[in-house]
Amino acid sequence: MRKRIIPIIFAILAASFYAVNIPLSKLLMNDIAPTMMAGLLYLGAGIGIGIMFLFKVKKTPKEELLNKNDLPYVLGMIALDIAAPILLMFGIRGTTSGNASLLNNFEIVATSLIALIIFKEAISKKLWIAIVLVTVSSALLTFDISSLEFTWQSLLILGAAICWGFENNCTRKISSRSSYEIVTIKGLCCGIGSIVIGLIIGEQFPLSVYLLYALLLGFVAYGLSIFFYIKAQAKLGAAKTSAFYAVNPFMGVILSLIIFKEIPTWNFYIALAIMLAGAVLIIIDTLERRHTHVHTHVIIHTHDGTTHTHVIEHSHPHNHF
Repeated sequence: MRKRIIPIIFAILAASFYAVNIPLSKLLMNDIAPTMMAGLLYLGAGIGIGIMFLFKVKKTPKEELLNKNDLPYVLGMIALDIAAPILLMFGIRGTTSGNASLLNNFEIVATSLIALIIFKEAISKKLWIAIVLVTVSSALLTFDISSLEFTWQSLLILGAAICWGFENNCTRKISSRSSYEIVTIKGLCCGIGSIVIGLIIGEQFPLSVYLLYALLLGFVAYGLSIFFYIKAQAKLGAAKTSAFYAVNPFMGVILSLIIFKEIPTWNFYIALAIMLAGAVLIIIDTLERRHTHVHTHVIIHTHDGTTHTHVIEHSHPHNHF
């Protein structure tokens, strides 16, 4: 039980730290441009976890450090992590923080489907039902009831979620490596990359106290969140770890109500209830322990004067808590 609980705690910690990202980023973007904001968040993560890595690197076994075989996944991780937060920052400027927090949960669907189709991870019936519920909830939030059309800001957030879905699976392939090293590389490379893009498109680098606020938010919401995410992912897999992110939008919604005094529309409450049902299924599915019982039958028969022996095996899974 303890071996299953600890990765779950790590996954919930990752979700909790990330929950502050959207409402506080939206607040800081009153003074910081979106692409620059995305870069500073990752830069804060890279600097903070990088300092921690300096004290750990000498004690880290060589086999836990990244090597040339990991390069394709590292490059994929970096490219996707540059694109995703930029899409998210532009998306949250045009929608409520609560809506954005829930919409970002589409990452669960993207991660699970990519894990199934490309990386051949198993997905249970409960997790499939949860994926459908999250998808329906996301569709409700993306649809603008008043104008009967999909909002482009919501579509940007869904685009970010899909990018992170691919990125989660890239990170899953290297999750047995040092979490400190992965987050440091991810944070510094993605942060610098986004800042360069921001400068190219004409955004201003913030030279004020808001710069420090953004870096600190990045250390908590991205650095510590990704660190615990990788720890959980090594034991739970990409699909289930991402599924635990189902708890983070509920925290984000609460923060949004406190900070922005946002009054959600009626479709938000329906989406929230559907998303909550999906989250409950995800947690139940993750806590279940699956055993496969194998039954063996030996059949002996004589044919044309020769004795033949056939061994037939069949198995069936059982779920236990």
